[in-house]
Amino acid sequence: MPAIIQCDVAIAGGGLAGGLIALALRTRRPDADIRLIEPGAIGGEHVWSFFSSDVAEADRWLAASLVSYRWPGYDVAFPGHRRTLAESYYSIESDRFASVVANALAPGQLIAAKAIAVGAGAVVLANGDRVEAGGVIDARGAADMAMLDLGWQKFVGRELVLTESHGVERPTVMDATVEQIDGYRFVYCLPFGEQRMFVEDTYYSDTPDIDRAALTERIDAYAAAKRWQVESIAREEAGALPVAIGGDFEVFWRTGGVQIGKAGLRAGLFHPTTGYSLPDAIRLAVAIARASDLSGNALHDLTYGMAKRAWEQRGFYRMLDAMLFRAAEPEERYRILERFYRLDPGLIGRFYAGRSTMRDKARILMGKPPVPVGRALAAIRGAR
Repeated sequence: MPAIIQCDVAIAGGGLAGGLIALALRTRRPDADIRLIEPGAIGGEHVWSFFSSDVAEADRWLAASLVSYRWPGYDVAFPGHRRTLAESYYSIESDRFASVVANALAPGQLIAAKAIAVGAGAVVLANGDRVEAGGVIDARGAADMAMLDLGWQKFVGRELVLTESHGVERPTVMDATVEQIDGYRFVYCLPFGEQRMFVEDTYYSDTPDIDRAALTERIDAYAAAKRWQVESIAREEAGALPVAIGGDFEVFWRTGGVQIGKAGLRAGLFHPTTGYSLPDAIRLAVAIARASDLSGNALHDLTYGMAKRAWEQRGFYRMLDAMLFRAAEPEERYRILERFYRLDPGLIGRFYAGRSTMRDKARILMGKPPVPVGRALAAIRGAR
């Protein structure tokens, strides 16, 4: 006979956004009876990275126990420009994320089942059980994004185990000296240990389609060019992150038709240009943990309010995305990023944190654009 489980807050989806909300509530609101509903591994199989400026000082308590690696700076490389930036960079591995979140939960608060229906006051599970909650948060990953105008940042990443030390001290966040294929292409490298290197082949592409075999071959070729002798592959991941150019946020939010709280990509909480959701996920989780009211209506209003404000405030980034995808020829897109990485480090940090000032925006647009002016203006007019 199906069971009925009652709690204060039910979180459907134990990925990055859902896991962070559960961890924040258990840390700051241990009195709240929560359920985290996730059929697979908490966090899935991912590496998430962020800059120090991505997370406000007041919110770093949430990320502190999750960090697997920290570096005091990072490199970028383009055909005409190389640079080292002295901002700290952090990575979180999904294994550590899963362990920290699971250990924070009380017995019975993790439900290893699939949510097949999420409503304003209940979650129905695939096994027939029903979780009834004062408040529900849907964090099951991206919903239907057809009403948004999107480009894609798609990738395949492999953690290489090497026979000898690679001698690399810092991450390379963008190596765009590689052949430009399928849009703006760069390779991303994280030195996880003297003989371990995470290498990701990444594309700002018009489509989310991934030819996994081709990308893994390019990673192998990149490693060979670096003279890294690969002993084995420790792990591999692939994904496609949305890059927002325009669209109707209100229609997107109403997808599903119920007034419930949402988180992560399902809420539209991601950086329009990078597709990264970790900074927004931390901000939202902290806000929920601080909330005095965890009822369904209150959680809806809180999450909708944050997502709506973020969408309204980030029109500048969507305009830049329109220039990247609509004004630049695919093989020339790297020039936009090459120019960007010649700017002030503080401006770069605020850009990735989604907190660009009016002066930052003016500086980014100043001078002759690295794309044809007419096409740039047409792309800007077409962005919504």
